[in-house]
Amino acid sequence: MRGLTSEEAGRRLAEHGPNVLPDTDRPRPLRELAAQFTHTFAILLWVAAGLALLAGLPQLSVAVVVIIVLNAVFAFWQEYRADRSTQRLKGLLPARVRVVRDGRPCDVGVPELVPGDLVILAAGDRIGADMRVEVSHGLWLDESMVTGESRPVPHRLGEQLMTGSFISQGEGEAVVEATGDATTLAGISTLAESAHRPPSPLTVQLAGVVRAVALMALAAGSLLGVAALALGLDLTQAFLFGVGVAVALVPEGLLPTVTLSLARGAQVMAGRKALVRRLDAVETLGATTFICTDKTGTLTQNRMSVVDVVTPRGAVVVAGAGYEPVGELTGPDEALARVGGIAVAASACVTGQVVERDGWIAVGDPMEAAIDCFARRSGLTEPAARVVRHPYSSDRMLSSAQTGDEVSVLGAPEAVFARCADEVPASAREALGELTTRGRRVLAVARRTWPGDPDDQAKEEGLELLGLLGLEDPPRPDVAESLEACRTADIRVVMVTGDHPGTARAIALEVGLVRHESTVVVGGPDGDLPDDDGELARLLDTPDGAVVARVTPADKFRIARVLRERGHVVAMTGDGVNDAPALREADVGVAMGASGSDVAREAADLVLLDDHFGTIVAAIELGRATFRNVRRFLTYHLTDNVAELAPFAAWALSGGSFPLAIGVLQVLALDIGTDMLPALALGAEPPSSRVLEGRHVRRLVDRSLLLRAFTLLGLTEAVTSMTVFTLVLVGGGWSWGTTPEAVLLASASGAAFAAIACAQMANAFACRSTVRPVWRMPFLGNRLLLLAVGSEIVLLVLMLGLPPLADVLGGSWPTPLGWVLALACPLVLVAVDGIAKHVTGRRFLPDPPTRADGTAVHRTPRPRPAPSAEPG
Repeated sequence: MRGLTSEEAGRRLAEHGPNVLPDTDRPRPLRELAAQFTHTFAILLWVAAGLALLAGLPQLSVAVVVIIVLNAVFAFWQEYRADRSTQRLKGLLPARVRVVRDGRPCDVGVPELVPGDLVILAAGDRIGADMRVEVSHGLWLDESMVTGESRPVPHRLGEQLMTGSFISQGEGEAVVEATGDATTLAGISTLAESAHRPPSPLTVQLAGVVRAVALMALAAGSLLGVAALALGLDLTQAFLFGVGVAVALVPEGLLPTVTLSLARGAQVMAGRKALVRRLDAVETLGATTFICTDKTGTLTQNRMSVVDVVTPRGAVVVAGAGYEPVGELTGPDEALARVGGIAVAASACVTGQVVERDGWIAVGDPMEAAIDCFARRSGLTEPAARVVRHPYSSDRMLSSAQTGDEVSVLGAPEAVFARCADEVPASAREALGELTTRGRRVLAVARRTWPGDPDDQAKEEGLELLGLLGLEDPPRPDVAESLEACRTADIRVVMVTGDHPGTARAIALEVGLVRHESTVVVGGPDGDLPDDDGELARLLDTPDGAVVARVTPADKFRIARVLRERGHVVAMTGDGVNDAPALREADVGVAMGASGSDVAREAADLVLLDDHFGTIVAAIELGRATFRNVRRFLTYHLTDNVAELAPFAAWALSGGSFPLAIGVLQVLALDIGTDMLPALALGAEPPSSRVLEGRHVRRLVDRSLLLRAFTLLGLTEAVTSMTVFTLVLVGGGWSWGTTPEAVLLASASGAAFAAIACAQMANAFACRSTVRPVWRMPFLGNRLLLLAVGSEIVLLVLMLGLPPLADVLGGSWPTPLGWVLALACPLVLVAVDGIAKHVTGRRFLPDPPTRADGTAVHRTPRPRPAPSAEPG
């Protein structure tokens, strides 16, 4: 035996280092945790907490700090779990491997492998380093976890074996060529590390909202502080007054409300077989404009079956359920008589099979299992003893097996036809065309007698054609509907697969991903993917769908990057190690939970528990609904700010002649006490039946939202609450410019507080829809909102009715007149909102949907079932 000596192996180990994947500079956990306390919104809240402490409001300061800590810890945990994905790559390396050292076989740890080692290979072994084949006896490898190739690939003398793949069949020897950071797997790891997850659209837009609100709060606090100083307050009092106003206007409850809304969306998605690993991915899914999807098991059921057999004497139809080896064959007697021979020859060329484990399932390649099932349905009970088998390869496009002197061949019709000794009958070519037209995957079966060397590939020439097999991999029942929903939603879909171009095209046509004979773009080193990024984006960005076959990890990574750079929000599916870089580069990485690798699942933002394309579409629908709910409660929050700022503005603009209607603590009580629960309930608003029509509204705050919050709902709340305050004062004998009695002022302030709180209850119902008035929406459509409003009523009574709490806040129980006026405010707001929706029509709808290039989308909605009771 050849091989290294122990001494030479030790020298090379010292030279090249241990055979382990390289450790990258990963952020330290403490540094990541600290980052969660120092982003823009957290800094704003820290400032608010400090100012509240300076203003003599320690309770508020503590509450704000608790909010900061809870959000930071939760966000850190989510990110920490997601960023460990590439560490799982190391789990693909075997623990020990058999090598030849000092002229004899021995077992060594994989880290001890060095270039030049001779490794002994056997079925079931995982490849621990990049190697070159020296001896091959039917050696073939499953490289799906590295290359994406769904079928095992044979390897002969001189061919390369990649780290992370494993031997499915055969045995042999190989010489190590690369270890550690020089291996293919290390390259994938480095590529995965270089893919920095982009911030979600919601994260970016929330940062903008926070900045705008912070500036507004600081400006209002500064102006009112200056006004207080001008009105006679001393410098300290004026400063504390301005600080109190600024802190009161900071939306402390905004981030917790967003987080809880996203968490609820994630919980609902989990109930629909979509596990969210990163909360902001919920919203990002809703913003998706491009889905790059795998094929097998996602668009199709991955339950192939032989349904047609074409023989020289006629066609036979095979019927059966699933993989159960019981079926019915119908056709001419002469054709039925030849099916057995075809079944024997075809089954000899495959290793996949069906077994009974709580029902009949496929073991191995689903197509090969389908052939095994067909053979059993044809009456074959015992598999033939195989002497030599040469598995399928993409260059030969066939596989073969030799039993004694009998050689069986199974493969693509064009490859088998070319190897037949006699001219292929015209009837066979006509049958091939007919089966292809019906969307079948077709395999040809042939045989010959060969008494020579089993390893001589000449045995696959001079064949006799036995017949054709038509296989069906049925699409998932609702894939066509899901793809049509994507088109309605203006979401592009492209199939990105490692499979053969012809297979990819056929499946894409069958499931309706492409509507015409689209050009298939081939990736890989020798493919025809355009070098120009703009040309690649043009080929992919078509409304009728696209197909990219034979992709490499770098291809998928580049596709995600190119589409994102052109304004698309990209969802990328994947299941293997090779998919990890692209999953991280995409806006939303979607991993297969049933059939995918741990590495892919750890790299992804969303894990499909059923590997179903329809689940992606359902998750997008929920993501859009969640985003709209964020807009709903953001409108609700901003409306309240207008009503809360109005009393301070009236006091300052009147030069102190008009009393201050509510104080800083009352504003905080409204923000954190009464408003939080209805805002959370708006985050649980059921989705509209039209949520997937047109491109997703990608702006969190736009003109329509600001107009609705500030000039309609907010102004109505401000005017009604200030009117209530004024009427109660006047009814108690107050006149302009005088200082009201303390009891009267407390009662009027309590009435104004109640008016704002009651108007906010009505505002919560008004914010459920931008087009329908409150009385046109189902009262029980959001039961959580009813519960939240009930809780708000209880809190309002406690804040005004408990003397100690009322004294701290600064108001008291209103007079009967005050209650009557306060309870009239929600009626006024509902009426104003309903009139505005009727008069302005679509003015307060979200901005029209747009394409990535900014042009508007105009489409006629597809027919739908009867409208649901859910508000739009």
